[in-house]
Amino acid sequence: MVSFEMNDLKKIGLGLTGFGIFFSFLGIVFFFDKGLIAMGNILFLSGLGLTIGLKSTMQFFTKPKNYKGTISFGLGFFLVLIGWPFFGMLLEAYGFIVLFSGFWPTLAVFVQRIPIIGWIFQQPYVTSFLDRYRGKKRVPV
Repeated sequence: MVSFEMNDLKKIGLGLTGFGIFFSFLGIVFFFDKGLIAMGNILFLSGLGLTIGLKSTMQFFTKPKNYKGTISFGLGFFLVLIGWPFFGMLLEAYGFIVLFSGFWPTLAVFVQRIPIIGWIFQQPYVTSFLDRYRGKKRVPV
């Protein structure tokens, strides 16, 4: 069994990541406010760096199979900074999906084990939908 040691840097990183997602959500709710979205991006990326480490973060974003996601996420971040938040968020969303597509099967298994919500995701039509996109790749938890 792999243990995930929770030191202070990882706790701060998870908090920054959560605030980054929250600020990005607020930026979208407030009609694509570029300041909130940019703040959310900065918090998300710094939180990710503190959570998994700077070396692992750089290795994750510079893997050859992640280039398309990294470039689209970075270009979307740049578009948000120069004042085009709608198109920037579209590119960032695409980059996010491409970058973290390997984690979706693990997330699906995790959600199926949550007590109340898991019952919904264990229904046959939902599991057949999830199994179709699960494929053979699965990131270990």
